[in-house]
Amino acid sequence: EKTHVTVHRDKMKEDTINLEKLPKHLAIIMDGNGRWAKQKGFLRTIGHENGATAVKRVIEQCARLGIPYLTLYAFSTENWNRPKFEVDMLMKLLVKALKKELKTLQDNNIKLNAIGNLNQLPSSVRKELTEVLVKTQNNTRLTVSLALSYGSRNELIEATKEICNKVKNNIISLDAIDETVINEHLYTHDLPDVDLLIRTSGEQRISNFLLWQIAYAELYFTDVLWPDFTNEHLHEALEVFQGRERRYGKTSEQLNK
Repeated sequence: EKTHVTVHRDKMKEDTINLEKLPKHLAIIMDGNGRWAKQKGFLRTIGHENGATAVKRVIEQCARLGIPYLTLYAFSTENWNRPKFEVDMLMKLLVKALKKELKTLQDNNIKLNAIGNLNQLPSSVRKELTEVLVKTQNNTRLTVSLALSYGSRNELIEATKEICNKVKNNIISLDAIDETVINEHLYTHDLPDVDLLIRTSGEQRISNFLLWQIAYAELYFTDVLWPDFTNEHLHEALEVFQGRERRYGKTSEQLNK
């Protein structure tokens, strides 16, 4: 089997990625849609529309490379505080994208997943989202998780409440609580820990995203605004990831024994 893939860049420069060292779970904070639009003199909504194109591009490339899990920070709990016009537009754009991309997801054996407080989403979004989730639930090539109305602190609070309630009702004992129990009560209970977290637009913070799940993730920050994020930029991030030594608290000497 091939262990490397050769990718042709725009300038015909070749880029080699080791397919045996890909992240199992890639997470992306897709930042910069608004700034992209502002720089070009467009409305912020145009930035979000072009951001949706970048989403499609990255999903297709992850499927082609063989990355099994991709989680995208699409809409945070804090994003509800944005101007109503922008929030409404984002919700309409989400419904439109779900309708448009269902066939692509099916044709490419891609499963759609959603994490977050989904009950906060408008009914039109929940209806369309549920349909796509159900129709793609048996797909196996790539699982794409959309973080919608998602906030990691809220996720941890809700998990804590559920666990406390189970302890109170003698469903689990206090001494039984460990990392596995906590994982089972998170939105991401069916997903592995994040291996690589990418954030675009030059900001270098986590913004309440997957705080528990990125405990040992490699972090990669790029100045590229999300609508401009291409396959080449993804490959650059993967190259950096593959060049890092992941020690998980151990020393280099221990790993190399």
